[in-house]
Amino acid sequence: MAHAIRIHANGGPEVMRWEEITVGEPGTGEVRLRQTAVGLNYIDVYHRSGLYKLPAFPAVIGMEGAGTVEAVGPGVTDVTVGDRVAYAGVLGGYAQERLIAADRLVKLPDAIDDVAAASMMLQGMTARYLLRETYRVTPETVLLYHAAAGGVGLIVCQWAKALGATMIGTVGSDDKAKLAKDAGCTHVINYRTEDYVARVRELTGGAGCDVVYDGVGKDTFPSSLDCLKPKGMWVSFGNASGPVPPFDMQILSAKGSLFATRPTIMTYTARREDLVANARELFEMVAKGAIKIEPSRTYPLREAAQAHNDLEARKTTGSIVLIP
Repeated sequence: MAHAIRIHANGGPEVMRWEEITVGEPGTGEVRLRQTAVGLNYIDVYHRSGLYKLPAFPAVIGMEGAGTVEAVGPGVTDVTVGDRVAYAGVLGGYAQERLIAADRLVKLPDAIDDVAAASMMLQGMTARYLLRETYRVTPETVLLYHAAAGGVGLIVCQWAKALGATMIGTVGSDDKAKLAKDAGCTHVINYRTEDYVARVRELTGGAGCDVVYDGVGKDTFPSSLDCLKPKGMWVSFGNASGPVPPFDMQILSAKGSLFATRPTIMTYTARREDLVANARELFEMVAKGAIKIEPSRTYPLREAAQAHNDLEARKTTGSIVLIP
């Protein structure tokens, strides 16, 4: 029998239980995947707490993993038994085995091991769509990224550097500032000791940034808008401090005819060709050494509650992987 972390109601980390599950055989277009590594991401906290609604209870949360295909259902042509694969954006990750649609899987190159894959799929593909699609970053771009020492943040530091952009990152400690700087962030601001809006204005000669990437949410709104140039773009892609409150659209015109978007990886990888293109570029960046992704910490999957506690207490940096 396989085991999984399941929740029977929304709540704190204590609602997560290690339970036996029945996986069953894959249906049409599905595979049964034996997972070797599972990524931990802030969206898991949102699902657990109820900020993002789950389809039903009991539920297995988790949106990212890697492993080996154990069985394939009718109509599956993209992968075969024995393939090493990874995925992101598909609920049900906190399990030793699971069923998953084959068209959501990407094959892993030999150079990327399973733990590395589980460290990079959701966060790496998020970094890719943010920098290459939501706002296409170039060497002329000046960007602000909140939580630059987080899992996505450290990837963005490296990717922005590879693109030649000027990146300003905010962090909550001197240790995290060093991590971001070492990863390639051009300027780092400790928001606990500096007014980041004033510092951004100083660093940009009063001009502001082309784009602000904001995965923090409530605590950085509306101050993030004050860091933008006229006609700049505010990209709100997460709620680590809580959701952004409803706001009057007039604030966007008042602060410089700003653009605002709320993207998700599910939209940006909804078509298989987009998923494959995103993953391919990520793997290429890793293969050529432009981006290095290693988990900062691993936990046994059965200890997922402790991992959630540490993540929410901001005790973690980089990527975290749960080992089934």
